[in-house]
Amino acid sequence: MLRNVAQRGGRVAVVLGTLMSLAGCSSSAPAPEEQPTEEAATTAEALPHRGCDTIEPSADEKLEIEAALASRVMAKRAVGSVNVPVYFHVINKGTGIANGDIPDSQITAQMNVLNAAYQSTPFKFTLAGTDRTTNSTWFALSSGSAAEKKMKTALRKGGPETLNIYTANLKGGLLGWATFPSSYTSQPKMDGVVMLYSSVPGGTASPYNLGDTATHEVGHWVGLYHTFQGGCNNPGDSVSDTPPEASPAYGCPANRDSCAGGGVDPIYNFMDYTDDNCMNTFTAGQSARADSLTATYR
Repeated sequence: MLRNVAQRGGRVAVVLGTLMSLAGCSSSAPAPEEQPTEEAATTAEALPHRGCDTIEPSADEKLEIEAALASRVMAKRAVGSVNVPVYFHVINKGTGIANGDIPDSQITAQMNVLNAAYQSTPFKFTLAGTDRTTNSTWFALSSGSAAEKKMKTALRKGGPETLNIYTANLKGGLLGWATFPSSYTSQPKMDGVVMLYSSVPGGTASPYNLGDTATHEVGHWVGLYHTFQGGCNNPGDSVSDTPPEASPAYGCPANRDSCAGGGVDPIYNFMDYTDDNCMNTFTAGQSARADSLTATYR
């Protein structure tokens, strides 16, 4: 496990260049040409597919967010200068990893993956505490459910600057979901990231068990959209140095180019839908946008 974490750190890069609501990583099916064969159906159904069933800000809210960013004059914060306290809330239905009671070693590994992924951004994540709750209703969690609200109301700690991560056995093949910075004021208790317990490093949710479900969902938590936001149309993900992408990429389709004239798709970006071992990049533009959004709303 430590070797895998080291490999993750070694392959992380931030591409240099011109530098909300609820987002949920779900079991959205791959594109038609990537659907599993009938022979593989049983195995495929048992594993989640990367995908985010995003409840985006309304058109008016998006305009307000962009106006807020445009009106704010701020200096770019230095790499690693924004310390983010992290509370891990481990929801389980009993003792042992099979029941969702992930050990401290996997939480440490997950923190290492997060810090490696964000190492060229202003954000540094520090584990502030871990708690464990045995509750079978909360363990089988659905996005937007009464159980989620009760869980977060009971467990959430800190203010807007504090990242709360909840691990559970999510329903519907979900990998996770997250809130955007702009939603904190209206729903502070719902703020945070929820993720499948077996997606942490060393978990069983292969090919999503290297820890990048957390990386992806924390990307939403700091304000980033998917790389394929809006397809080939502007403004897309509102980041100038991520090439436009017509649709999510699955697996690791090298040289995929789904938007004419826009450049090769950003399949290695943490905000696409590719496998964990394919993701390795936040762009400078994404870092700058996340910096501005968190400074504005968190």
